[in-house]
Amino acid sequence: MKPRHAALAALVAVIWGVNFVAIELGLRDVPPLVFVALRFALVAVPAVFFVPKPAVSWRVIAGVGLFMSAGQFGLVYLAMHWGMPAGLAPLVLQSQMFFTILIAAAALKERPTAAQLAGVGAGAVGLVLVAVGRGAVAPLGPLLLVVLAGLSWGVGNTISRSAKGVSGLGLVVWSAAVVPVPMLALAAAVEGPGAVVGSLAHLSMPAWVSTLFTVLLASLVGYSAWNSLLGKYPAAAVVPYTLLVPPVGLAAAWIAFGEVPQPLEALGGLVLLAGVGTTFVRRRGSRPVARARAERELRVSQ
Repeated sequence: MKPRHAALAALVAVIWGVNFVAIELGLRDVPPLVFVALRFALVAVPAVFFVPKPAVSWRVIAGVGLFMSAGQFGLVYLAMHWGMPAGLAPLVLQSQMFFTILIAAAALKERPTAAQLAGVGAGAVGLVLVAVGRGAVAPLGPLLLVVLAGLSWGVGNTISRSAKGVSGLGLVVWSAAVVPVPMLALAAAVEGPGAVVGSLAHLSMPAWVSTLFTVLLASLVGYSAWNSLLGKYPAAAVVPYTLLVPPVGLAAAWIAFGEVPQPLEALGGLVLLAGVGTTFVRRRGSRPVARARAERELRVSQ
């Protein structure tokens, strides 16, 4: 991955880490499924009238909208509403990394390199360390919901990866249009139509700030960049950068809500960073070898 693309992937991870604090603030005033519907309605409108439809099938647009957006965030918002801490949620959501690599290997025949597997392995160790340090904080139900959200994100990543070369912004905007109607229908079934209308009619200032952060930064900036990177590189080269999300999320929750990480959590965060660094350094180190091999093959063919 080019250095500027690596820096972009890291920036997206920072935005997504802070995003969990924004979500927690919004969920204090808005029911979870209504909040998801509001977020993606504002992502889609009015941008859908100005951003051209990406050159992909409606099946891809619907798949990204249902799995990467509706499925992932519907489950995450529900889990956080039912007690999943803002600092722990991004950690457990990194199960998407394993789902993405496995699904992409099966569906797209993308075999991860040894260096990528080493980085992912180090990241997995870090995830286990943080999970051990915080596992007793969250009840089992919300934690399982976030794991399912990771599976949904992994499916969405693979669908997005199959749409190579398309506009990342276009895919985000048009796929977002798939989300509000099913989310509002589910919210009406769970909360009741009156609660849905009432929550939308009386949004507090923190809810609006939270919504704008999730719409502008986490969705339009973050997922546009993410989908563009998935269109340029194999999933196994992009996905490990999300290992930066848990340490950022833990730090943001610490600052915002006083969720103080335990020593084991801090150690796990460092190991996560080491996993990302290992993936990047080893891939860069392998380039001269790959380039020399290609030059030798070119000389032989000539």
